[in-house]
Amino acid sequence: MNLSQLNFRHLFYFWRVATTGHLTQAAQALHTSQSALSAQIRQLEERLGVILFRREGRRLMLTDTGQLMLSYCEDIFGLSQEMLGRLEGQSAGMSRLRIGSVATMSRNYQENWIRPLLADPTVVWTLESGLLEGLLARLVRHQLDVVLANETVATDPDRPLHCVFLGSQPVSLVGPSQAWSGRVLRVPEDLDGMDIALPGPRHALRAQFDALCAAAGVKPRIRAEVDDMAMLRLIARDSGWLAVLPDVVVQDELQLGTLVKAGHSPQLDERFYAITTPHRHHFELLERLLPMGGRVEWPQAQAPQKGLQGSAAA
Repeated sequence: MNLSQLNFRHLFYFWRVATTGHLTQAAQALHTSQSALSAQIRQLEERLGVILFRREGRRLMLTDTGQLMLSYCEDIFGLSQEMLGRLEGQSAGMSRLRIGSVATMSRNYQENWIRPLLADPTVVWTLESGLLEGLLARLVRHQLDVVLANETVATDPDRPLHCVFLGSQPVSLVGPSQAWSGRVLRVPEDLDGMDIALPGPRHALRAQFDALCAAAGVKPRIRAEVDDMAMLRLIARDSGWLAVLPDVVVQDELQLGTLVKAGHSPQLDERFYAITTPHRHHFELLERLLPMGGRVEWPQAQAPQKGLQGSAAA
């Protein structure tokens, strides 16, 4: 077979079945019947002279040859997604940037990072939140251009990713001013038995805090575990408990005096990363957000500008 004989529709169908592992799910997504899709896969196997799938129970598993085919298909159709993302809006003189952000990140920090885009009339951008692995899966399929995360990712030769450190911000124990004004706690030594609201187990900060307490033999009384930083900010304000929060999340409350810092440890900080995939073509818009070798130029805990963000966006 030469390139002119390769049926790219068959190849696309193979890619969709390989990524779902189910004929039924792939057929529904492609708006075709399961029997028609199965016939297309058989035709591709016959033309190539190879077996691409083997059945295990109700799932289709890739053979070694199928795995090799999938790696090429990821490049072919991933680059197609990247191309469509770049072309979308160009007829109107616009550039598009597709951003993913882990759901546990501070919204204030996200807005600080994208602030240069707000003043650029030639840019259309999208921002979606989710779990890190789901966002990375969309990133490697070129459905996103960059993922903002508060944890780094492991090196994987089968999933090439660039992880750029953007900066860090301090994390404090905060509480209502009427209960904690003027009090200074040693962290973690003074936290034994204290009522505390914490980021959930999926948050990168949680592992730092748990390790700090375990090393000191301290056991706070955990009253709440919350992934969403805006909700954790509300709990800190209304519960009377202490809460472990990045300073930028409660910057408005700290300025107003509603909340105060009751303690801090230099071993607690939130770190920020921009994760990208290698792009075949120069992408100036994204590089503008990663200047100076990958470090942002604006402060990590930049105060909000009026009319752009309020405490509800923490």
